[in-house]
Amino acid sequence: MNPDLPILILLGIVSVASALGLLLSRNAIYAALFLVLNFGVGAVIYLVLNAPFIAVVQVSVYAGAIMVLFLFVIMLLGAERLSPAENPPGTSFQRPLAIALGGVLLVLALYVLFARQPPTTAAALADSSPMAVGMSLFTTYVFPFEVVSILLLVAMVGAVVLTRNR
Repeated sequence: MNPDLPILILLGIVSVASALGLLLSRNAIYAALFLVLNFGVGAVIYLVLNAPFIAVVQVSVYAGAIMVLFLFVIMLLGAERLSPAENPPGTSFQRPLAIALGGVLLVLALYVLFARQPPTTAAALADSSPMAVGMSLFTTYVFPFEVVSILLLVAMVGAVVLTRNR
């Protein structure tokens, strides 16, 4: 048994609990703080998995810059609390869709957890230097990198459009 396994299981439990806190929180500030906790736990998981560069990027970019921006926007818009209207018109499909997509995500997570073997070669785990990560990101994984950047851009535009009418 890997000695890091109990630590990873504990970190996974904290991560899931913070994600549930994020989803179930009625206050946007508390939800953002749960997200910061989730990012921090993710960084610790990266450290345990011997990927210090990714852990530093996780803390500095996500827990630092992006969450400060989120908190600034939440406080600027005054959207700390959800409105008392539970289901605005035209949104009745969202809850069943979210439950279905959550089920799909759970099935995929279980598949990855139990059916897929972790990399066993030392070369797959050895080189986590910034240069190697950068070379891999801009050569092998350039298409997923661009897809994620477009996804983030769409999310930013969507957030602006959703909050424009308030």
